[in-house]
Amino acid sequence: MKRITSQREFFFSQTLGKPIYDRNGKPVGRLRDIAVRWDNHYPRVTGIKFAKDVQKHIRIGQIEQWDERSIRLNVVFTDKLQHLTEEELYVGKWLLDKQIIDTKGSKLVRVNDIMLAWIKSGTAHELILLAVDVGVRGLLRRIGMETLVKGQPQNLVDWKYIKPLESKMDNLRLTLEHPSLKDLHPADLADIIEDMDSISRTHLLAGLDRQTAIEALTEADLDTQVEIITDMDSTSASEMLADMPPDEAADILGELPEEKSSELLNLMDKDEAEDVRELMEYEENTAGALMTTEFISFPADTTAEDCINRLRELKPSTETIYYLYVIDHAEVLMGVVPLRDLIVAQPQTELGSIMRSRVATVRGDDDLRKVQETVTKYDLLALPVVDEQGVLLGIIRVDDVMETVFPDRGGLESFTDFMTHSKSWMRWKP
Repeated sequence: MKRITSQREFFFSQTLGKPIYDRNGKPVGRLRDIAVRWDNHYPRVTGIKFAKDVQKHIRIGQIEQWDERSIRLNVVFTDKLQHLTEEELYVGKWLLDKQIIDTKGSKLVRVNDIMLAWIKSGTAHELILLAVDVGVRGLLRRIGMETLVKGQPQNLVDWKYIKPLESKMDNLRLTLEHPSLKDLHPADLADIIEDMDSISRTHLLAGLDRQTAIEALTEADLDTQVEIITDMDSTSASEMLADMPPDEAADILGELPEEKSSELLNLMDKDEAEDVRELMEYEENTAGALMTTEFISFPADTTAEDCINRLRELKPSTETIYYLYVIDHAEVLMGVVPLRDLIVAQPQTELGSIMRSRVATVRGDDDLRKVQETVTKYDLLALPVVDEQGVLLGIIRVDDVMETVFPDRGGLESFTDFMTHSKSWMRWKP
């Protein structure tokens, strides 16, 4: 692209609704929107819409003068107008009052106004979208109250930092630091998703790889999870639930109507659906309702080398690998091996010889207070849940416990207090 030098800048709101006259001074209409083509760093204005109910526009080449008072054409107005092409869009309808995904701040920002500029590109002059105003000043400008904040800096984002998620018509994102949304932490993506409407969420999730989408959905609040699953077709929803941790899937299905919940469970793999059904049977606010059935267990005679090789094959998530659980042939919990002990053990060492047999556990029907007290007392990253015979049913991860204490993920002060009162997250107290 040739070097661009800005000639004159103005805002969309300053010309919106201004009268349009043809070459003879005859009123044509008022500026209702601006057609643009986005085929370079900066979208180029290709025409102006002059009436609300007309899906045609006047070509940019027919404009003689454009200022904050009016627009004048260099031709006599006729009905030979330009239809909107597939490569064009009306910027006010598409962008104004919409939200941009700010990957730098991991949040949504609202487009309150649009800055345009006449520029000189080589020997030609073009009108481009130069920046978007995401600040309060842009909002006040649109209602004629910008003088209240006159002298305050503009909160502008240059268009070169704005990219679409997929096609030009999709939601936009800023690219100041991150090359793509997949580089954001799942919790940051969840914050963005929670602030979106259903259509925007669909676009965003469609632009993510499956694993990233699953992780982001898992981090979102329950209401958002339920809305997203409800908006999906049944096949896609069942596949998404099958890929989520069973406890998360159980929580979502528990919020759906019974008929819908049964339909989705029937579409899932039989074993996966059975795990979820078992979790759904526990009463709310009990250990069983909080646990997940995803954990790593081995017989006592498994060697450290075989165990590590098996872990390489399984590639478990980090949330389920804090401890390895040792069970007998009846799946009764015998002991636990912290991951550190496994790593430093000699290859032929059997797990039974290095396991810690004094294991803190809870029952499936224990209340959340018992769970919280046990996790805090023994400084656990994961808490085993057993039945009356000691059979290992599942584990409760510390992050799930924390969510019951501090439901607001943004409550950093509460999080800090919780961490301060816990002595050492990686130490097992026998």
